[in-house]
Parts: sequence; C-alpha cells; structure tokens
Amino acid sequence: MDEKQAKIRIEKLINEINRHNHLYYVLNKPAIDDYAFDQMLEELITLEKQFPQYADSLSPTQRVGGAVTKKFNSVKHLTKMLSLDNTYNADELKAFHNRVVKALGTEPEYVCELKIDGVAISIHYENGKLTQAVTRGDGVQGDDVTANVKTIRSIPLVLQGDNHPNKLEVRGEIYMPVKIFEKLNRQLREELSEKGLNEDEMGELLFKNPRNSAAGTLKLQSSKEVSKRKLDAYLYALLCNPTPADTHYENLQMAHQWGFRINEHAKVCKNINEVLDFIAYWENKRHALDYDTDGVVIKVNHYSQQKQLGETSKSPRWAIAFKYKPAQVSTLLVDIVCQVGRTGAITPVAHLKPVILAGTTVKRASLHNAGFIEEMDLRIGDTVWVEKGGDIIPKITGIVWPKRDLFSKPFEFIRNCPECNTPLVQREDEANHYCPNESGCKPQILGKMIHFISRKAMNIESLGEKTIEQLYQNGKVYSYADFYDLTYEDIVQLEGFKEKSTQNVLTGIAESQNVPFHRVLYALGIRYVGETVARKLANHFKNIHSLKNATFESLCEVEEIGEKIAESIVRFFSDEHHCTLIERLEKAGVQMELDEEENKKHSNKLEGKTFVISGVFDQFSRDELKELIQKNGGKNTGSISKKTDYLLAGNNAGPEKLKKAEDLSIPLLNESAFLRMIE
Repeated sequence: MDEKQAKIRIEKLINEINRHNHLYYVLNKPAIDDYAFDQMLEELITLEKQFPQYADSLSPTQRVGGAVTKKFNSVKHLTKMLSLDNTYNADELKAFHNRVVKALGTEPEYVCELKIDGVAISIHYENGKLTQAVTRGDGVQGDDVTANVKTIRSIPLVLQGDNHPNKLEVRGEIYMPVKIFEKLNRQLREELSEKGLNEDEMGELLFKNPRNSAAGTLKLQSSKEVSKRKLDAYLYALLCNPTPADTHYENLQMAHQWGFRINEHAKVCKNINEVLDFIAYWENKRHALDYDTDGVVIKVNHYSQQKQLGETSKSPRWAIAFKYKPAQVSTLLVDIVCQVGRTGAITPVAHLKPVILAGTTVKRASLHNAGFIEEMDLRIGDTVWVEKGGDIIPKITGIVWPKRDLFSKPFEFIRNCPECNTPLVQREDEANHYCPNESGCKPQILGKMIHFISRKAMNIESLGEKTIEQLYQNGKVYSYADFYDLTYEDIVQLEGFKEKSTQNVLTGIAESQNVPFHRVLYALGIRYVGETVARKLANHFKNIHSLKNATFESLCEVEEIGEKIAESIVRFFSDEHHCTLIERLEKAGVQMELDEEENKKHSNKLEGKTFVISGVFDQFSRDELKELIQKNGGKNTGSISKKTDYLLAGNNAGPEKLKKAEDLSIPLLNESAFLRMIE
C-alpha cells in the first residue's frame, strides 16, 4: 500500500469507526459485532504506525490511551462552574418554585434531569474538534484532563454535521457504570488477595463507590489505564454565543445531533406538580439504572427567564437539586449474633430477613455495641427500618413500632464470650464489651496471628489465613511465637502443600527475623498501637526491655502518646503471657531493638512536610515509602486534611483521598516526582 492509498484508507477507517462508536455508545444501536469493530481499530492502529504523517490527535485510536500525564495543569474556566443549591423535600422545592414565580411574574416551564453522581467536566471544541477537557475543580479553575477524557467513547472527538458553532463549550458528568465498578472491585480483590493482604488492608485499596472511582480514574497519569476503566458521560449543558435554540431542552436535543450523549430520561415539565411527579417516579426506579443517581436537577427551561433570574456568587437562581433521602426499606430483625474480634471486642450483628435495598440484597447490619441496642430498644422479631449510609453500608435507623409484638422482650446482651464462654468485661470509659481470654479464645488467637503476619507487620506473605487456621486446628500453633518453632513436617502435611510451598513458608518466617523493631512492635497487636505510634515508641525507648519497664508517666511524655495508649501499653506488659511470647520471639532472633544506623535520617529535605500515601507503587512498597519520608524528615498521616502537604498517589489510589486532595487543592505526587524530591 502506497502513501496515497494509506491516506484514503485511514480516512475511511476513521469515519467508519467514529460512526460505529456513535451508534454503540451514544445511540445504543450497535450495527456490527465487537470482533468486526476491533478488527477495524487494529487495522487503523497498524496503518497509523506505518504512516505516522497521517496519524491524527483526534483519531479513534486515541480512545485506547497511551499518553502519560506527569502533571495536570490548572486551567481557568471561561465561565465559572457554579454549584447547585440542594433541597430535600417537597415543601422546600415549592418554596423555590414560589421564588421563581414571584421574580418572573409567571409560572415557568422546567426541565427535570436525573442528577448523576459523577464528576463534572467542561469540554471545549473548536471547529468541531475537541481541544481541551477540564475538571470542575473549585469552580473557578480545574485540572486539564484532556488525554484521559479522549478515552471515553461516548464523548465525541469530532462533532457530527456542520451546523455547530466554531467555538463551543459543553458541560457534563463523567461517571463509572455500576457494572464496571463491581467488575473492577472483583478483579482488584483477587489481585490483592494473591499478594496476601487481609480484609482490612484490602478495604483501604478497594474502590469505595462509583462516584469516587470515576474521580480517581480521571486523575490517573496513564490514559491507557483510564481507557481500561470504561468511564462514561452524559452532557447536561451547552455554552456558546448565540445558542442554537431559546430553551435548554431544545439545545440538549441539538447537541445530541452533534454526537453528544444526552440522558434519555430528561423531561420538560409544564408546572411544579409535573416536577413532583417526575421526582416521585424516579425515587425507586433509579436503583435499576446502571449508574448512581442521588436526585433530580430542576432547571427553568427558557434562557430568557434564566437570564432574568440571574445567579448568586455560588449558584444559579434558576436551578435547584432535589436530593433523595438515603434508600430505606423495612424488614424483619431475625436474630442478633455477637462476634468476637482480634482485640476481644464484642460486636453485635443484626441478622435480617433478606431484602433488596438500593439494588443489592441486605442480610446483615452492624449494631455497634450493647448501648446502641439498648438506646434503640431493638428486639428480635421487630420490623426495622434499614438504609444505606452514603448509599453503601447498611444500617438500622429505626423500628416500625405498629408492627412490634406486644409480648416481645428487650434484648439481653450476652454476659459470656460466645466462643470461649469467658465472662465479658466492660471498662468504664468504653462502650464495647470485651472477652479478656486473649490466650484461649479462638477468634482472638487467630486474629492476633493473622495481624502478626500482615504486610505492615512481619510481612510473612507465604503464611495466609487459611494456612494459620489449619495449623491451629492441627495443634501446631496457638500464638505468633509458635511460627518460629514450625518444622518442615508440620507444614508439608497440610492440605494443598508440597515441597516448594512448604519451603516458601519456612523462608518467609526466617526472613521476618530481619523486620525492623518498630514493625515488630506493631505486629505484637498492642491495643491502640498502630504503625505511627509503634515507630514513636521504638524511636524513644530503643528496645523492648526499656518499653516493657516504662511507667505510665514516662509513656505519656512521648510525643503523641496519650493516657489511653499509655494505659494500654502498661496493661499489655503486665500480662505474664505477653512477656513470655516476647521472650520466645527474642530467642527466635526477631528484632527487639532499634537499629540506630538504619534509623538515621538521610536528610532534612522533607522537614515540616506531611504526606498521605495511597495506592500501589512500582519501585517501592507503601511501607518503604513511609520509611523514606521519615528518614528525610517528613511525617506520615493516614488521612487528608488542610495540614497535609502532599498526597503520594500510586496505582489504584483511594478515590476518596484523591477527591479530598482535589477539594483542598493538595498537590499530588507520583513515585518518580517524590524520589526526585529526596535525591
């Protein structure tokens, strides 16, 4: 194929692929199967590589991604992206309507649109071609995410027809479909499980909800990775001068002709009663959609009336968002079952008659503690109201009193541990009950051993929860000190183990002897002693013996160590069983003192800087990055606040952290940028 033939073929393929993209992603009317589409795309990719002079930055091959954005530049919006005032009931909505009628002197026509829970975006076109895409940011300026937005197939790279304005700005909502969200979480859970992460660690890395997942995805550095996440988008506003039509709804239809995806459920309402009917119709129907929506946006339809009503510094006076209350259903409280955690804390769990809530089946809900049950006067056999906090976690919010059995009895909280029958204790300053039998209660024993081997503690990847449970059932381990007495014969006889897997376990245990003292301290499972506190204690007391002999007063003198933590440490070391375990660990070669040389700071380059780390990194683990931060004078924290200086974000960084960092204008660092800081 010569150059002339290649140029003709490339142009034909681009037009044909764009047409099929529009049919599939915008009109939902596919004309060919996926295989035929992929064949065309592969041919175009090959031709563009062979004849790069004919490759186009707006070619459909850009949908696949490939560009890497090291830094998202801030861009000022041409017109401020306002937020909407919220209303939560019909009376407040009618009050809004009355204000509009009073200002206009007549009853307006409204457009109702489902309020999609995603990320607001502003997209610019010149001469029908996409030139820039910017996030909402603070409304005045946002981040340039053009390369990532190009991967979203429902957003046209080139507009259809020739009647569009030369300069055009469209605004819309980018979202992650629920099915994609669930699929990504399943895949991520499998990957994290293979790496040996426990449920708590996986919970931190799993996507929390589709909205935050979309926000996090849009800020990934690799557009190729963004393409894999299959984000989608709906347009909800069109800005140009002059506008094609005099009403918002007509302009949406015109934009649809140009290739934009418009929410098909948008509706023109002649009066406020039709608006209320629209809201009522979608309150439950919305849960069947493949995207999250938390309300309805109501807009005055005619632009002349919008202009007459004007806007405040924060929001337009011609639009409002009606927010649905969290989804709520009633169901039967079948039983209350108490579970024992690693620390001995007793958590009561409500077992419910299965019920569909916000699109998922709910069977259980946490009841927190005895005080919560007593305060609500919950009784087995009650019909209770259940809702999802933030549309995610099921919780009981009330009782359907007319359905209560007159002969029902108050729930009596258990007095003995459901696992080992030891009498429970409750300290004066705490709401939870505890089982004090740390060395004889199975869930506590297993929980402590699982915590000990976890990645942030001793990091014995070859030992997993199932293996530990097998060893426990076979009478080989009853505490984490027993790991260091295991023999080849103890392990190889376990189900699923052969020579190589057995040797991996023994090697992992041997390598854990090199884990630094502060992580050993964290692995011991002392209540309230997390990673940061363990490091503070290790740096201050230098070795386990000094810490063991520390008084309550001397502990309280350590930075960030309060009375609650000090009391817990004193209590831990006053237990003879704990002291015996520590002696055995020390004899096994586990590090019980600080390596002063290793602990010395590399520099003071990060002095006074506070970091939050999220995600998975290529060169270092998160623990290693925390080490580097501290050795260069910086400080690690687990949550983002105004005091945070940087979010160090890797792959699969927590969407909630990314969103909060964006809201607080906290700079994002990737691994390479961070390493350059400390070179």
